[in-house]
Amino acid sequence: MKTFTDRLHKAFESRVRLGIMSALAVNDTLDFNALKEYLDITDGNLASHIKALEKEEFIGVEKSFVGKKPNTRYFITKEGKKAFNAHLEALEVFIKSGKAL
Repeated sequence: MKTFTDRLHKAFESRVRLGIMSALAVNDTLDFNALKEYLDITDGNLASHIKALEKEEFIGVEKSFVGKKPNTRYFITKEGKKAFNAHLEALEVFIKSGKAL
């Protein structure tokens, strides 16, 4: 029998990754600096969490130049949206169940 925690995705256990996915779920794309400011974290911290989500193929990357400056933008993939929605649905079911751990 599947338990509540079996339906949660390990990639979203971190508050930073949950924040990245939440921000990308409601925005078409966001650049690195916008995510960093929104989440109020360091460059290195954001980069490591982005790398983990990229590895899972939950987010994609678009690299371009704005003038002469490089610009890296991120977006949620179809697989990422599916996994994130499943994670949120599992949380919602648990919350609505009213069960204590």
